[in-house]
Amino acid sequence: MTQTMSAAPTTASATKTGAWFVTVLLALFMLINYADKAVLGLAGKNILKDLGITAQQFGVIQSAFFWLFFAGAILLGMLSAKIGLRWLLAVLMLVWVGTMVPLLGTVSFTVLMLCRLTLGFAEGPAYALANHAACSRFPADKRGLPLGIVSAGASLGPVLTAPVLTWVIVRWSWHAAFAVLAVAGMIWAVLWLVFGKDTPAESAAARGAEPEAVEVPLTALIKSGTLIGVALLMFFGYWSTTLKVAWLPLYLSDGLGYSTLATGRLVMIPYAVAAIGSISAGALSTRLLAKGVSRRVARGYLTGVLVLASGIAMCGFTLVGRGMLQMVLITLAFSLNTASYAVAVTAVADVVHPRKRGTVMGGLVAVSSIAGVISPLVLGYFVGHAANKVAGYSQGFALVGVLIAVGSVFATFMVHPERDLAKLRARVQDSARVQECAR
Repeated sequence: MTQTMSAAPTTASATKTGAWFVTVLLALFMLINYADKAVLGLAGKNILKDLGITAQQFGVIQSAFFWLFFAGAILLGMLSAKIGLRWLLAVLMLVWVGTMVPLLGTVSFTVLMLCRLTLGFAEGPAYALANHAACSRFPADKRGLPLGIVSAGASLGPVLTAPVLTWVIVRWSWHAAFAVLAVAGMIWAVLWLVFGKDTPAESAAARGAEPEAVEVPLTALIKSGTLIGVALLMFFGYWSTTLKVAWLPLYLSDGLGYSTLATGRLVMIPYAVAAIGSISAGALSTRLLAKGVSRRVARGYLTGVLVLASGIAMCGFTLVGRGMLQMVLITLAFSLNTASYAVAVTAVADVVHPRKRGTVMGGLVAVSSIAGVISPLVLGYFVGHAANKVAGYSQGFALVGVLIAVGSVFATFMVHPERDLAKLRARVQDSARVQECAR
């Protein structure tokens, strides 16, 4: 009896430790994911020169990354219900590495675009699957912080890699930067295959911690206000994320006149603040729930306020001159929206049953990725057709800021987890009563 009782805490402690270690691996997964995206922006000036392409063509390359992002998020997200995440995430990482290999030498505009197109397809479900894997290891009321850490990994990617990759680009070439990312991806894939497998204890704990979530058809889920609202918030927030990855480095260097090395340092600031913000927002959401605040406020309103503030800040930095105030506004514009994602995902996990979560989260990422297709092209159009580059950047960013601010207000009031949970439970109960009467 004594041995059995003493073994239980040990097992629980080991399970908890394993869950947090996997969370760190997932954060590293997202770190590499966003470094893969950011490297093209960091090398933008060199690529424009080496390939002899225009700003509009560079916008097409950045946009191409998102052309199949939608399909990858949906199709590969659905595979998570059939293939274990251990193998699925490892294969995805190896595909990412494969898209880096052709870029190690001289390339053409077409080859670069095809590599980014393939990378976009394979990275489409990354955020959804990473959060799905983290959700399965923590109870519903404890997910805010771990999901914040996973989201922070996405922001830490450029923070930790931007200075390294910028130095590699300056010291050797932009081709060498892709080699560094390929090696990092290979190392992660090996670590994940060794440590990333599920354990029965973790799976049981996760299932037992989700009494509210009920399994209903996808058609019922996609009609819920919470999922529609979160999809819109992620869509408007992703306008800012895409521009941060695709155009912010070029805006700082080509539009505002900062040097390549200074740009590498300045780009780190929004990502660093986003990482801190993601963890803080996740922890705040958990704390609010612990104090009895409704999920509508702790999940929906908190997400909406962060996205709204991001849009307002984006409009703001186009109205002031180069300097400290502008950098503060740039930092807020490109970090607060990222901080909102971890909270938004917890709202989805509150409503969606684990067996549907990978598919639903993949769908949400797919919807948000539409902004990734549109936004680089819009800004590229303004920059290419304005009287001067500074004016083009200002007009483009101002328009996006207004869209984000207005859209976030509309979407926020649709997020209501308690209401939607009640509706979904009622649907299941009604279906059970119909089946009982039929017998």
